[in-house]
Amino acid sequence: MDQRKGVQIDDLLRLKFVSDPQLSPDGKRLAYVVKEINDDKKYQSHIYLMDVETKDMVRWTSGPSMDVHPRWSPDGSKLLFLSNRSEKKMQAFVISAKGGEPEQVTKVEKGISNPSWHPDGQSILYGFTVEEDQDSDEASLKGPIIVDKLKYKADGVPTLTTQSYAHIAMVSLKTGDVQVLTEGDTNHYYANFSHDGKAIVYARFAEDQPGSYMKSKIYLQEFGGKPVAISTLNGTVSHPVCSPDGRYIAYVGHNQKYGPATYNEIWVYNREKGTTQCLTDKLDIQIGDVMISDLHSVEASPNMKWCHNSEKLYFLASEFGNTELYSIDLYGNVEKIVEGDRHIFQYAMDDDSKDVYLAVSTPSHPGDLVRHDINSLLEEPITFHNEDLLSNITLSVPEPIQYASQDGTVIHGWMLKPNDFVSGKKYPMILYIHGGPHMMYGNTFFHEFQVLTAKGYAVLYLNPRGSHGYGQTFVDGCRGDYGGGDYHDLMAGVDHALDSYDWIDPEELYVTGGSYGGFMTNWIVGSTNRFKAAVTQRSICNWQSFYGVSDIGYFFTKGEIGAHMEEDPEKLWYHSPIRLVKNVETPLLILHGEKDFRCPIEQAEQLYIALKHQNKATRLVRFPDADHNLSRNGDPSMRMARLEQITGWFDHYRVTPQTSKMVNVQ
Repeated sequence: MDQRKGVQIDDLLRLKFVSDPQLSPDGKRLAYVVKEINDDKKYQSHIYLMDVETKDMVRWTSGPSMDVHPRWSPDGSKLLFLSNRSEKKMQAFVISAKGGEPEQVTKVEKGISNPSWHPDGQSILYGFTVEEDQDSDEASLKGPIIVDKLKYKADGVPTLTTQSYAHIAMVSLKTGDVQVLTEGDTNHYYANFSHDGKAIVYARFAEDQPGSYMKSKIYLQEFGGKPVAISTLNGTVSHPVCSPDGRYIAYVGHNQKYGPATYNEIWVYNREKGTTQCLTDKLDIQIGDVMISDLHSVEASPNMKWCHNSEKLYFLASEFGNTELYSIDLYGNVEKIVEGDRHIFQYAMDDDSKDVYLAVSTPSHPGDLVRHDINSLLEEPITFHNEDLLSNITLSVPEPIQYASQDGTVIHGWMLKPNDFVSGKKYPMILYIHGGPHMMYGNTFFHEFQVLTAKGYAVLYLNPRGSHGYGQTFVDGCRGDYGGGDYHDLMAGVDHALDSYDWIDPEELYVTGGSYGGFMTNWIVGSTNRFKAAVTQRSICNWQSFYGVSDIGYFFTKGEIGAHMEEDPEKLWYHSPIRLVKNVETPLLILHGEKDFRCPIEQAEQLYIALKHQNKATRLVRFPDADHNLSRNGDPSMRMARLEQITGWFDHYRVTPQTSKMVNVQ
């Protein structure tokens, strides 16, 4: 009999986060990143090099720093990477592929991002932030901060961004000379060199004006020339990639037809003809990785790469709970290159397009690298960084489910049994609702879910309407109707689980979720008393105030709820869970980060006071310095404390509660 234990909260400290495989130009070596939590409970990451033939591996960087983003020089003799080992800001370093000490090549006050090699290997392109007129850090200490921009803060940025703009520069490795390549009071991202190094291509976002929310264009800028817009969409475009033969520039984007729910398409600009075509107009899937997990940051990156002969593109896309690798040629012919019930979150490919190196996670594996032969479909694991942990724990394996919602809409999801499941016993069940709402649960590893099953809970996680992975119509299905069809999808899922699994105790139902999932948790406890206890995380309770306090509120309320504050405040109020607060009888734990600018903590404060003033069972837990991404990449100690609060709250209300570290529940 297997005596290994289920996943514990502190197993977070033993997890390894493997990512960013990068193949050397000669195809013989693979660089990649391993992030871990050190003995001081702080993140650190190192770059590893592997001989792809022998599988011999060596850690190439060391120390308590964050070393990330390895990129081979064009001749394969050097490795460029980002590190905060100097001055605690991310700077570019270069190290010989033969070993030795890394050399720092940038010294930018606020740090840099997304560095890449010039094709001649003599210069580095990078992004950086320009502060104009006033320094937010200094202003906060010496005097008032003057705000005259519509967008003046961003979640994950600890200081106000009133006068900061993202720009692009290039540094010479030989002389150290820096050339700033962009200008103006706007933001520039995703920069890349053209194939010959004579130009750069990037996305420039619109000026800070009402109606320009998230709108951008792709620009091509010859050295010594003016930037020229090459995209034609009146919407959002990003991630430009130049073809090896110099003829094409591919990018992803959409026209915002369905607001924030609009699917990305792949577009290709022909430099010789000056024309643009959409390659994916007949493909009804979301381009990019939109899988939700507590081990991987959700970036929705398409990770597009050109084939060596410039005849097709490779990219990641998300569908039916999986993120897989696809290809598309210039005629729009699509092929799924690597598939399966799993989460491919990054990849590297050799020039002959024969072998692809995948960063893969599954529900029973946190993530490692595998080599996949495209022709034979044979696959072999090549890294084993999580092997020690996995060999000492047992995991609950999810069962996929499908059912019809109230209006007949088919909903997809998964059920995780309790880790100690014994036939004939009754178990409590937690409905766990994802954020977004335009994201996707799927076949990836979730530390938190496994912690809950180890404590004796079943976990039901679903993709209600509004989720990615099931077509444009489905993902658009909740806009303007938050708390309508999506609520019925979730309640139908609970009913389906009770009808399908006789081991679920109908008197022991619990619910939780974060962001949109927190909104829906709030809506649920205001609409039904069928849940015994609930935990709402980084939630929204009042769309009227959210409109003015969130870093995205001024466009999100219109795009998702259907109205700006000045247009129809009553519609915002109707969809606000705080309107239903008098109905709440379910004990509700409220978790929120102090530095959350996406769903600001005033949302939690409103809900807490409204409940407490009625003497209802509630508690507010505030996490210092935590932003909206606490559960994914927040301070490890705070992440574990958060899990202790969640499990403690549910355990307290169980008929047979488990041992909990949360104290003084009243």
